[in-house]
Amino acid sequence: MPTNKKESFIFGLMMCSGMVAVMASYNLFVIGTVEELTFHTVLIEVMCGFVLALLLDLFVVGPLAKKITFALPFDKSKKLLVVLNISAFMILGMVFFMSLFGLVMTYVGQGLSEYSMLGMYGTIFIKNFILALPLQLLVMGPLVRFVFTNVIQKNKAVVH
Repeated sequence: MPTNKKESFIFGLMMCSGMVAVMASYNLFVIGTVEELTFHTVLIEVMCGFVLALLLDLFVVGPLAKKITFALPFDKSKKLLVVLNISAFMILGMVFFMSLFGLVMTYVGQGLSEYSMLGMYGTIFIKNFILALPLQLLVMGPLVRFVFTNVIQKNKAVVH
C-alpha cells in the first residue's frame, strides 16, 4: 500500500474519486432529485463533495482510522486484518461526515422538511452506510488497491 505522502495522496484521490462518484449518484437517486437538477448543480455538488471527502480522508478520518486500528489489540502482522480494520473505521468516519454534508446540501437545495434534522441525518446515515460498506469492502477497496499496486507502484519501480 502507500509508502509515502505522495502515494497516500494518489491512493486517496483514487479511492475518493470512485466512492464519491458512486455515493453521489446513489444519493441523487435516493432523494429523487436527479431529474430536477441541472448538470451545473450536480457538478458543483459532486466537486464540493469530492474535495471534502479527500480532505477528510487525508487529514481527519484516514489518520484517525489508522491510529485506532494500530491501537487495537490484534496481530498487526496479519495484513488483511489491518486493511479490514482501517477500512471499517474509514467507512464509519466518512459516512458520518459525508452524511452530514448530504444533509446540508439537501437543506440548501430543498429547505427544511417535516422531519427533524436528527431524524433526517439518521436516515441519510443508514442509507449511506448500507451502500458504503459493501462498496468499499467488496468493490472500491479491492479495485483501488489492485490498480494502485499494479499500475502506480509498478510504474514507479520501472521508472527508477
